[in-house]
Amino acid sequence: MPENRERKEIDSVCTYCGVGCDIVGVVEENRIVKIYADKEGVVSQGKLCIKGKYGYDFVASKDRIRAPRVSRRFLQRHPELAERYAAKMTPLNEAWMQTDLETATDLAAAKLAEIRSTYGSHAFAAIGGARTSCESAYAFQKFCRETIGSPHVDNCARVCHSPSLKGMRATIGEGAATNPYNDIYETEFMIVIGSNTLEAHPIIANRIVDMARTQNNLAVIDVRRTKLAKQAKYDCIIPFETNLLILNMMAYVILDEELYDKEFVANRTKNFDEYRDAILKDPYADPAFFKQIEGYEYLAKMIPNIAREYAVKRSMIFWGLGITEHLDGSYAVMAITHLALLTGNIGKPGAGLMPLRGQNNVQGACDMGCLPYYAPDYQPPKEVGLMTPQLIDAMNDGKIKALLNMGEDIAHIHPNLNKIDRALEQLDFLMVQELFMTEIARRADIVIGVKSAYEKTGVYVNAMRRLHLSQPLVQSDLPDDWEVLTLLARKLGDGENFAFSSSEEVWDEVRRVAPERFSGAAYYRLQRHRKRGMQWPIYHEDTPILHLLDFRTEDGLGRFVYHPWQKRGMVEDILEGRFYRQSLEGYYLTTGRTLAHYNNAAQTLRSDKLRSRHEEDLLWAHPDEEERFGERVVLRSPYGESEALAVRYSDAIRPRTLYATFHHARSRINALFGDESDELILTARFKSVQVEVIPVGEAWAGS
Repeated sequence: MPENRERKEIDSVCTYCGVGCDIVGVVEENRIVKIYADKEGVVSQGKLCIKGKYGYDFVASKDRIRAPRVSRRFLQRHPELAERYAAKMTPLNEAWMQTDLETATDLAAAKLAEIRSTYGSHAFAAIGGARTSCESAYAFQKFCRETIGSPHVDNCARVCHSPSLKGMRATIGEGAATNPYNDIYETEFMIVIGSNTLEAHPIIANRIVDMARTQNNLAVIDVRRTKLAKQAKYDCIIPFETNLLILNMMAYVILDEELYDKEFVANRTKNFDEYRDAILKDPYADPAFFKQIEGYEYLAKMIPNIAREYAVKRSMIFWGLGITEHLDGSYAVMAITHLALLTGNIGKPGAGLMPLRGQNNVQGACDMGCLPYYAPDYQPPKEVGLMTPQLIDAMNDGKIKALLNMGEDIAHIHPNLNKIDRALEQLDFLMVQELFMTEIARRADIVIGVKSAYEKTGVYVNAMRRLHLSQPLVQSDLPDDWEVLTLLARKLGDGENFAFSSSEEVWDEVRRVAPERFSGAAYYRLQRHRKRGMQWPIYHEDTPILHLLDFRTEDGLGRFVYHPWQKRGMVEDILEGRFYRQSLEGYYLTTGRTLAHYNNAAQTLRSDKLRSRHEEDLLWAHPDEEERFGERVVLRSPYGESEALAVRYSDAIRPRTLYATFHHARSRINALFGDESDELILTARFKSVQVEVIPVGEAWAGS
């Protein structure tokens, strides 16, 4: 290595999960050669997971989209456009032509104008926005709502934490984490429910493990034994689809034994009497119910023990998609907040509620208004649009003609993939802004390559509401997402409304449009406090802990909104004697992440160190199944089937239940899930589906 090679070390933020770790990028000749944790990082505490350390190779990957692509299919359908711009096109391969940004946005603007003129503005939808900065997310929803005039904008919170937003706003008026991560060191008791925290949010898990090892104060509640459960005082493995049941049972114990904080309830909540009466009369809320559930009888004692310890100590609850991706996800989140309201475990250091967000800016995308029922700052929009599952139906019905997709691979990470494939085929126009040719990009008419998070300036909001003003590690001549949208808006006659020339100008508009959270968050302040970060709402100062004096409801009071658990699924199967049987049908499958990869793995697959750790999706089963399953199986549901999956066996998986990762598109895991979803907010039931197991052996290994 030449000694005179220029070497820079630049502070930034990790591009992966919602933890939002502080990183330092080591850059030589405009290329990232190393990433390490900022030793003074408030979030990372000088540590990174393997994705943060090694998951940067994607930035310089040879298969980055370096120039806009136009599909030959689109040009064949539009010979007049093909002829007009022929001189601007160069062949890339059999499916694609390559062009410049001006031409690509000319083509897109012409097609969008035609669709709007022919079918109306509501024939347009925009899906995406959580894998980019707040500035681009804001521009995305503004383009949809104001430039095109459509209310149909959504983001990937639809498949993850929309139920957290719904459930928390219904009870305490704000759908975000109440405390900073370091409050873990102030707590006396922790409950982690529905979260594989060590693999999905490892830097938060580090804090939890530190406390669990010294204080023995952790309860882990899940349908399988996660790695974090090895550190738990209470390793609470529950049947599928019983989160709400378990949480209501905890509340029942707290009420029945009068362990609730009477002063807090009286002064800071309402609807308590109705809630108490309803839950104490609910036949499914008494933990004794589990005495009749074969294989889970121990829960009749363990649940009350967890409830008692939570009630009498300063406690925190953490949850992930194992809570939200269910039929009753929103109600389960309400039940979590009920526990905090009952015991006063909210609005103070070391006590609160921590939804563990997935994408690195999914909190920010929601804050920016990338939801069909919220404008920026969670204000009511002029018109409420359709949620993503409704948009898929509208595409299949021919009502949605054009889709703009920004950084969200709906052809991989969403449920009912066969249905989505059909819906995308019905579109007149699909434009994608992406880094790589993902599953959705391959189906597009126009694909525009954009800057990654490591190549641009922008604000990212992590899972504890912390704003981090990221700065580029390397320089790129690719456009930022907001720049593409600005070009499109100008070409559609909305240039005066989209007069942005820098990300800071976009952010300054955000501060005006969303003042309740961001009015005091000027770039210069975010730069000054880059090490610590600032937590919204930000006025003169920021707000590390929410709800200190009042909840963010109209009257400042927390609300009890009781919803009983409905008997169904695995519990019903056990009670009726059809669960424990010798059949290859009727297995309950759940899904989750592995440490090495992130979401659709579009970025992590570009790192040899990460790809080699997890080269294919795996299925985990109980050891008793090995003789019948063998080495590989196909899973089949009423909605579709997976490819052949390699099987691993572990007693961390309960009998007749299964667990699979979902990072590799070729596995088609999400083809197994249908339209069943949270009844309030349509988040898919990814954490529970019944499947048939089809042993296929090694012959299918390459299928």
